[in-house]
Amino acid sequence: MRRGPTKATATGDGCVICGRGSADLEWIVLLEGRRTHLHCSSTCLADSLEQQRRARTARLRRRWLVGLSVALVAAGAVVIRRHIAPPPEWISGGPAEPLPSSPPPPPLPYGPAWPPTDDEWRTLFATARWIYPLPGPVRRTFAPDGKIFGPAATTGRGALCRTEGHCGVDLGGELWGEHIYAAQDGVVDRVQGPGHEEHGGQYVRLSHFGGMVFTEYFHLAAIPRGIARGAHVKAGELIGLLGDTGTEGRRHLCFALSVRPSPEFPEVFWDPSPWMGRWPLRVPPNGTVAGLLLPNRPGDMPRRHHAE
Repeated sequence: MRRGPTKATATGDGCVICGRGSADLEWIVLLEGRRTHLHCSSTCLADSLEQQRRARTARLRRRWLVGLSVALVAAGAVVIRRHIAPPPEWISGGPAEPLPSSPPPPPLPYGPAWPPTDDEWRTLFATARWIYPLPGPVRRTFAPDGKIFGPAATTGRGALCRTEGHCGVDLGGELWGEHIYAAQDGVVDRVQGPGHEEHGGQYVRLSHFGGMVFTEYFHLAAIPRGIARGAHVKAGELIGLLGDTGTEGRRHLCFALSVRPSPEFPEVFWDPSPWMGRWPLRVPPNGTVAGLLLPNRPGDMPRRHHAE
């Protein structure tokens, strides 16, 4: 705002309040942005400022009322949808089908006797989902093995074979490096690397059914890096390669099946051969699993250096 003489033109320029226009007046000029408002006196200036204040107040009131109206409309729509409007109809013509309830847990494979009886172990071994530890398409014959390898043989209570001379079975031997699969879902209980030739060489021990059943795989040539204590494995998952580690010096897999309900009981090895004949074979897509045939040894049959 500034004071000073200015000229009111004949086009109507003059006091914005009373309309007076005279070149002899000392005008009071009010600047509002790029617009100029002339006032002939302090009274007219006060009236002009009051009009502008009222205009601003009216604009703010209109904005507030518009915002409140929008909020009320939105809240009303929510209330109508939730409490007043009828529920939407199903496209199918009726209410939705209830979600299926989760299936009941499978019965425990043991009990009520403790420890589990021999008949209960037989039932478990005959009905559980097993996988043959060597790949197909040909089922390799198995020969009885009466040796007990691994830490079970050195525990204070020792271990025993349920049928003397049948602590496990010997399988394969055609290919060095052939795949060996987990026979059952389980958890890796122990992994033994190189340097234990008198205890079955490199081997993997898996626990199944809550840690009461074990399968063991001896004389391995190699063990995958992911097979470590505590790792979960699925039936048919690769857990090692067939080899000739140990003191026997011939390549084959020694497979064992044992039970131990709790540490208070000795570990008992069962002969798995009565059930292995029915275990399904995992057949690779190309019909075989690639392995490496080592050079001939005295007494070995002639062999190729690579599997077809």
